[in-house]
Amino acid sequence: MILRHTKRTVPQLNTTSTADISFILLVFFLVMTSMDVDKGLSRTLPPIQDDSSTEVTEISRDNVLSITLTPSGSLLVDGRPSDIGRLRSQVATFVGKTADRRRHMLMIDVDRRAPYDSYFQVQNEVIAAYNALRDAYARRKYGRSYVLCTSEQRKAVRDYYPQHITETTTDSGGGGGR
Repeated sequence: MILRHTKRTVPQLNTTSTADISFILLVFFLVMTSMDVDKGLSRTLPPIQDDSSTEVTEISRDNVLSITLTPSGSLLVDGRPSDIGRLRSQVATFVGKTADRRRHMLMIDVDRRAPYDSYFQVQNEVIAAYNALRDAYARRKYGRSYVLCTSEQRKAVRDYYPQHITETTTDSGGGGGR
């Protein structure tokens, strides 16, 4: 009897599509994880208005708070030196004590050479001051935080404490603002 020795083969997995699937998953996760990179200041710009319908509004000097950021990053509030830690309370005090809340104005003047981080800190403190005022008013009037108010209540609070902010950029080396 002759025994034939047959070669045994080990069953193999079909791995041809594994590389394709891996590549597709890699691309999917790269795209999905890079979607959430919104950084910066979230602002709603006012609608574009026709120049012929724009009215010039006179604002009393008492209703204007001037905030200046110098090239060295130092802060001036109404021409007096201040620091970023006091800015929130200064803005809140000014806006809260303005006789006619709808006619106040914050003028932020930033030098082009000012540190970018200082600019964002100023912006954050100004917005935080408005948020604190609005939250306190919502708690007094509606008995709840501003973020928990209905959309109509939030609109009423925003109308009570509207944001009136102008920004100019100056070049201390000469040249004008924008």
